[in-house]
Parts: sequence; structure tokens; C-alpha cells
Amino acid sequence: MRHSGFELQVVALVHIGVHNAGSIHSETSMIESLLTRTPVDLDNSRLRELTKFACELAESAATTIAPYFRQPLAVDDKAPATGFDPVTIADQASEDAMRRLIKARYPEHGIYGEEHGYEAGTSGLTWVLDPIDGTRAFISGLPLWGTLIALFNGQQVVLGVMNQPFMKERYVGNRLEALCHSDRGQQPLQTRGCSKLEEAIMMTTSPDMFRSINEKSAYEQLARQVRMSRFGGDCYAYCMLASGYVDLVVEADLKPYDIQALIPLVEGAGGVISNWHGEPAFAGGQVIAAASADLHRQALSTLSVAASQ
Repeated sequence: MRHSGFELQVVALVHIGVHNAGSIHSETSMIESLLTRTPVDLDNSRLRELTKFACELAESAATTIAPYFRQPLAVDDKAPATGFDPVTIADQASEDAMRRLIKARYPEHGIYGEEHGYEAGTSGLTWVLDPIDGTRAFISGLPLWGTLIALFNGQQVVLGVMNQPFMKERYVGNRLEALCHSDRGQQPLQTRGCSKLEEAIMMTTSPDMFRSINEKSAYEQLARQVRMSRFGGDCYAYCMLASGYVDLVVEADLKPYDIQALIPLVEGAGGVISNWHGEPAFAGGQVIAAASADLHRQALSTLSVAASQ
């Protein structure tokens, strides 16, 4: 029997799993904190303060990562038994740098990062970090990777940052604004509002994301309906959707830290993002982002038949 709404997302988080190490609290502690805490309301001033701090985290990660990109680099495999899951010192060191800043500035905040797991806080706010989303691209010398930083208030993502320091682009979103900061200055994010599948450009990081026959079949059916589909991009594909260049991003097997920072960017640009049931996407799993509500409904009608139970 399926759960609905917020409960469904928490159940999904249980299945996604959380790394544990040393003093880091268990996965169960994380889920319990999401279930029991009253969502933290942030006024506009506080939201701006925390968004500015998220940008400081991005700068810290960028400084740490810079010496390693397009340089000889040892690559470890986090999942040799199930498939190649690369990690480098750049991933680990940049998450370490962000964690140190959070603990120094906001010791009451929780932290959930890809490389070092979950540490509970006391405030009801949790920073969700992916130091290098797109490590495969990173080790291949391709600039289609980024640092993802989200702030989760116990029920929803309240701000998100995607930082791509090599291309000097930073995407920032919250309920007040969605912007791209680059060498060209500050530009508002806006999808191009595509409303027809036959006119849509669709991106997916890899076909390997679709592990079940039903997922693969649903994706292939959708790919036949759109104007063009492309593989690659990781987090950058969502930013291109928010910037008006891509109309659909369809993926599966995502973790919370893969998607949370991108939700405010897509929504702030006028897009729609959900899981394949049409419910909130903050837990990851099967995700669809669309440039408009009409396009989202059309694509979801194809994907929903393969939605996870």
C-alpha cells in the first residue's frame, strides 16, 4: 500500500539510505527528525542571510576543488560490488570544508552530505550537500558538474545553490528569487515555458539510471514523443532547464543530495519538479522536471505507469 504526501517522501528516504561514520547519527535518527519536527519558518531577512551563507559554502568548496580539476587524480570506487561509483579527494575535501563552516557559524544546524553522511542538529534546519554532483564528468575533464547546497526545513527545501566554478556560474534560488550569477552579471532564471512534448528538448544523465524494465520502457516511450533527447549533464541539465534551454529532465535512482538544491531553481524559474507520482521530489528516486505545468502533465502521463510503489 502506498503512502501519500510527506510520509511517502520519508519512506523513500529510508530506502535511499544514509552513510554512517564515526559520531554520525544513524539513518533512523535522520528520518525521525524529519517526521517529528515542526517545519522551521524563515522570514525574508533570515532567508537572505542563509542564502548568502550558502554562497559562502559554495566559495569554500570551489577553492578546495580548483587544484584537482583537470589534474592527475586518484579515483576510488565506493560501490565495487554493484557498479562504478567514483569518489575523489576533491569530493571529500570540499565537503569537509563546507561542514567546518556550517559547524562554526551554525552549530545547531544538521548536515547531510554525500561523502560523510548525516549529523543531526537541534534547530530543525539541515544542510544537504553534494560537493561534486557529476564526479564522472569531473574525472573526465568535462565541466558538467557542480556543487549542490540545499537547506531543508523539516518539510521542504527553502533554498538551493548550484555552483560551477570552472565556468564561473552560480545558480541561486529561494522563494524570493531565482538567479544566475556569472561573468555576464546577474540574470533571472526563467524557463521557456514549452507546453508540447513534440517541441520539447529532454535531458537525462544516463540511461543506466533506469534499472527496471518498466522504467526503461516508460522513458523510451517518452523519448519517442519529444523533439530531441540528450544524455549527460547531471545537475547542469536542471540549470539549463531553469535558464530556458532544456524543457524536460527525466531521471531515476537519485539521492536527496542529488536533487534538493535544484528544486528551488526549477520552481523559481517557473518550472515544475516532482517524482513520477507527481508528488514532492525532495527524497530523490524517480524525478521529472518540466518547463511548464502543461508539459509536466503530459510527460507524467507516460512516466506514472512506471512510478515506484
